[in-house]
Amino acid sequence: MNYIHAKLFRRLLIVAGILSANNMMSFAQTPVQVTTTAVPFLQITPDTRAGGMGNMGIATSADADAMFHNLSKSVFNEDKGNISLNYTPWLRNATSGISFVSAAGNRKLDDNQSVSASLRYFNMGDVPVSDYSGKKLGIYRPNEFAVDLGYSRKLSEKFSIGIAARYIYSKLADGSVNGVNYTAGNAFAGDISAFYNGIDKEGNGFTAGVALSNLGSRIGYTSNSNEKAFIPANAGIGAAYTKTFDEQNKITFGIEANKLLVPAAPVTEAEMQDYYTTGVMQSWSQSFGNTAYKLGAGMEYSYNNVFNLRAGYTFDGDDIGNSKYITAGAGLKYDAFELNFAYLVPSGATKAQSAMANTLRFGLVYHLTEKK
Repeated sequence: MNYIHAKLFRRLLIVAGILSANNMMSFAQTPVQVTTTAVPFLQITPDTRAGGMGNMGIATSADADAMFHNLSKSVFNEDKGNISLNYTPWLRNATSGISFVSAAGNRKLDDNQSVSASLRYFNMGDVPVSDYSGKKLGIYRPNEFAVDLGYSRKLSEKFSIGIAARYIYSKLADGSVNGVNYTAGNAFAGDISAFYNGIDKEGNGFTAGVALSNLGSRIGYTSNSNEKAFIPANAGIGAAYTKTFDEQNKITFGIEANKLLVPAAPVTEAEMQDYYTTGVMQSWSQSFGNTAYKLGAGMEYSYNNVFNLRAGYTFDGDDIGNSKYITAGAGLKYDAFELNFAYLVPSGATKAQSAMANTLRFGLVYHLTEKK
């Protein structure tokens, strides 16, 4: 592949990664070197509840946004179903016009089965792009979305599994650049997850989950099949403990770890050639050579299942930005509706250069309150 074309294509991916993933961004001209994938918006925590709990959602109780973290837990939903809508103005400390919207819903078919669907849409606003020589190529308006369908089923009173199928669309650029025709990218992926629900009749106990997500095809933006990039395949595991003090008060603590199953980002031309020729399954094993992991811990206090307070802490490995954040959130339920918000505050040495500071999330949930 032509060197200038390779640099341009990689720059488009890096621009998308910095703008959408939970990575660090310097206000200087040179971005921090990170493990970069295509469609990194799939790494953003879509929902407001998890956003207030250190981005933790694999082992928390079932909710409307289970599809985004661990689909298998939705069959343990106390409601007959839920519908959610979440909105996040993204990177407002660095730029404007970027937003992330998600919607999800699930419905229990019976005590043992549940179906789910979701949508994620990422609008990256206006992005000025230049070629390797610095020549301005114009203003692009990238946008991406993913549509999911899923099914979960109980294997026993305490165990469940879930599977999901995903279609991914990514439009980074249009038209011809330096003789190369760029088009929208398309990819297909799937999730496999499992959940353990150890909550007893008094509301106390452990929950745990594992999730393999975005296992699927690579995605390309040109007609050259050798220029397809990896999507952010991920392996996650989490655990939580809930303590119920009385009929009105309970608290949940949890931890979670996630690991990107993609190779390190290419730097040289030779590494880029190897990157494009590596198979998807081979890339999963190669991913353990980098530190593209995320750790999170969070808590949620609930009063009378009406008012919730949330807090958390998240830490990213060196290869995805070395960012550290404190999160906070709250939720208020009235009748069948629940309003949530979350706030992200950077901490430690990264505070001065973070484009993520003061990120707000807003969420609305509608509960189908018919009991099972």
